[in-house]
Amino acid sequence: MKYNDVKNNLLKNQKTWLITGVAGFIGSNLAEALLKLNQKVVSIDNFSTGHRYNLEHIKNSVTDTQWKNFTFIEGDITNFETCQKITKNIDIILHQAALGSVPRSIDTPIISNHANVTGFLNMLTAAKDNGVKRFVYASSSSVYGDSEELPKVEEKTGNLLSPYAVTKYVNELYMGVFHKCYGMEAIGLRYFNVFGKRQDPNGAYAAVIPKWIGQILNGEDLFINGDGETSRDFTYIDNVIQANILAGTTTNPKAYGQAFNTAIGGRETLNNLYGTIVKGLKKNLPELKVKDAIYRDFRAGDIRHSNANIDKMQELLEYRPTHSLEDGLSESITWYIEDIIKK
Repeated sequence: MKYNDVKNNLLKNQKTWLITGVAGFIGSNLAEALLKLNQKVVSIDNFSTGHRYNLEHIKNSVTDTQWKNFTFIEGDITNFETCQKITKNIDIILHQAALGSVPRSIDTPIISNHANVTGFLNMLTAAKDNGVKRFVYASSSSVYGDSEELPKVEEKTGNLLSPYAVTKYVNELYMGVFHKCYGMEAIGLRYFNVFGKRQDPNGAYAAVIPKWIGQILNGEDLFINGDGETSRDFTYIDNVIQANILAGTTTNPKAYGQAFNTAIGGRETLNNLYGTIVKGLKKNLPELKVKDAIYRDFRAGDIRHSNANIDKMQELLEYRPTHSLEDGLSESITWYIEDIIKK
């Protein structure tokens, strides 16, 4: 498997990676994975959505020697001088910093644009100025908009349905231009409903899997938007880590300037997801009392179905998902029980 070869090579050859948004869910998992491969990690976060305790989670998950390879800067990517500073002497950038969530962008489009577009352009420009060629960044499946074609193929998108989708599409446009104009080895990863450990279950914009797990464990009401037959390609964090590391290290020039679906390549309805989560929680906690789900209106800006074709990433990056939805849910539920119940 290509990924195993890449990891073995990284263990022998140390590079310096910059992770933006390191205190967030995906950023913190990326940092942990790279530190365990004995890589140097420079990182930044402004804690607008990330959490300081995630940095402690990273520290507690690696050895003392590995932790010494970690550098953290508290700062904001919307400040260009900060971006200039952090991109010096960097080999590979994994740009995760953004204000996520379709509903948040509908509520606050200007704030979302400032973080996701201005911040992104700052980082691209600073990378160019400091000679950082490899720039891997988080795009989103939201760029498919109202396209009804399944599975989603990278070249065919629809009309965008939210300000968040617009910001991610603009990122891809800038990525293509910087590749053509400056030779930037930029690669976009269109994340499809990523989930896993450290994903925040709280707040108005929490993702569905951690939110539901948290609500069930805490005995709270749980809501399903629409009729529950909306479907998603739920993607476990370990698959996303693999995609980032492969994109960060690939020597295939055909991958540069491209955006890739980052997913498992499956599809699950919200109704079935709810049933699987309840079953998994009860397997671990047989006495757990679970309330019936409450159905409410569809959510503005949401697409009806999402399912990724991952052929392009499999071909150009030799990506092979290691975790199915069931595998990921099992590991996630175990983690949330430890984190929520046993604190």
